[in-house]
Amino acid sequence: MFRLVARITMLSWVPLLTRLVALASSTGSHGCKCISTDDCWPDASAFAKLASEVSQPLVQPFPTASACYPVSDPSGNCTEVQTLWGDGNWRSNQAGSMQESNYETFTFDNGTISACYRDTALGVPCEQGSVPVIGVDARTLEDVQAGVKFARVHNLRLVVKNTGAGRGSFVIWTHHMKNITVHDTFTPFGGRKNEKYSQAITLGAGVQWHEAYDAANGANRTLVGGLSAGGSVGAAGGWLLGGGHSALSPTYGLGVDNVLEISIVVASGEHIKANSHKNTDLFWALRGGGGGTYGIVTSVTYRTHPLQQVIAGFLTTSIKSSTPGTPPILVKLISEFFRMSPNLSDAGWGGYGLMAPSAPGESLAMQFVAIAPNSSWSAANDSFLPLIANVASLAANSSIDDGGLLNITFASTFPVESFHAWLTQFIDSGTAETGGNVMIGSRLLPKALLDVNSTRAAETWLGLPGITFHLVAGGAVSKTDPDATGLNPAWRKGVLHAAFGSGWPEGTSSADIEQIANGIKQNLTLIENLSPNAGAYLNEASLFETDFQQTFFGNHYHKLKAIKKRYDPTDLFIVPKGVGSEDWDEQLHCRRRK
Repeated sequence: MFRLVARITMLSWVPLLTRLVALASSTGSHGCKCISTDDCWPDASAFAKLASEVSQPLVQPFPTASACYPVSDPSGNCTEVQTLWGDGNWRSNQAGSMQESNYETFTFDNGTISACYRDTALGVPCEQGSVPVIGVDARTLEDVQAGVKFARVHNLRLVVKNTGAGRGSFVIWTHHMKNITVHDTFTPFGGRKNEKYSQAITLGAGVQWHEAYDAANGANRTLVGGLSAGGSVGAAGGWLLGGGHSALSPTYGLGVDNVLEISIVVASGEHIKANSHKNTDLFWALRGGGGGTYGIVTSVTYRTHPLQQVIAGFLTTSIKSSTPGTPPILVKLISEFFRMSPNLSDAGWGGYGLMAPSAPGESLAMQFVAIAPNSSWSAANDSFLPLIANVASLAANSSIDDGGLLNITFASTFPVESFHAWLTQFIDSGTAETGGNVMIGSRLLPKALLDVNSTRAAETWLGLPGITFHLVAGGAVSKTDPDATGLNPAWRKGVLHAAFGSGWPEGTSSADIEQIANGIKQNLTLIENLSPNAGAYLNEASLFETDFQQTFFGNHYHKLKAIKKRYDPTDLFIVPKGVGSEDWDEQLHCRRRK
């Protein structure tokens, strides 16, 4: 009986404490959060007290290009800014820098843009935009707790770097929480003594994928994670909380399928561990409910997989056409790729495709790089070589004056020592091209669509700008119970994650940016009509989704919101198009009046 009561008490204590703290906290006038331009903003003495409670001086973030201003006497190293502008790892080291520059800007209702441009010749003064104004450079758990408590007591608009920006906000920056521990055996908190996971790895909130991969490889293990040039994406934050796709996912599952335990500071300031034994409701929600929504993750423990040889696959093409527009041969090529994708993912292949001309003056063509882990070369060829053969057949029957001439410029499979070696040789160029102004949209492409309507899917997507196709679902992803995690169940039916996007140069007017946004919105309607309720990967999606609850979370949304209310009843943690954000205005400043 005592054990039962103790268990009930332990399970209910954190949500109860959170609610009691919420009742004692101010919610601000008219249900608004406090930002730096409000009278309620903490004074210098309050910030001085906070500074005395944390391990590092408070950070005062500035926009990425601020070192180049004033133009007549730059305040910092402008040469470094200009040289490293597109380096994702460099940007992640700047407290005020976002991976895409447009997220640093703020547009007022009258169309005026507050920004700080790299191009100083535009003659626009450097302004703070949406970059937070002050915050905590968290190095320890206690730093995070102090920052959360400060934001709660003062009812501040709180953002967690890198899950968002917010004009006039207070930031908790976890980039320097770099602890990595490889466990010979790992038992989740509260787990059975005989529940042991070999060679699990625990990553601090600031660990990036290039650091995580190096650590796992050094322990002769493989870790399911995100892929980007330079490996600058965080390994224990938004990537996981949004689902976490990988080229390894068709073999080993998504990030949410590989996490064993999450340590998190919730709105009350309490530090708790969530896993399959403790705080199970929160553990469910954190696996797909989105970053910056339930608290601040301080560390994540993942299962790992054996280090072994992998098979690399490549298919690159070129197309020449004598007529403008999308060449019919390109539609046939992408249709065939779509049609064969379910078989490829079921065989364990994962990878990335993009559309780009192979040479100036040529039409768009497909470039596809893939990997098959945990497979023999012979078995991998059984599924990949038919794709090459079918494309070769299309090429043999193509003509420059009759639909376009298709050529295969490179097609091959071959063994590579390990996933880490494949990543280093073929994906990681050392510099992530970031720092642009970009709007994107995306959808999951379900097996049901690709099996029966691959041609229509190809025609629709080839009409969109800047398209990419990620073979990161199907296979092992499709074999997991859709309700096992808080992730949108649509992922379990998907095969490809497809995205499109448009960009613009610095200094573009808000009216012209609005036109680009309207184009994104129109294209979202097209891809939604192609496959209704197919869902989207919320980490790489549009903020213009009208029904974001369905698109990002599916039928899990109401449960996700109920769990959020237990742990964060006053919405201390709120992000654009995140769980609960529909209750707030567009700037997440004030609650909407009901």
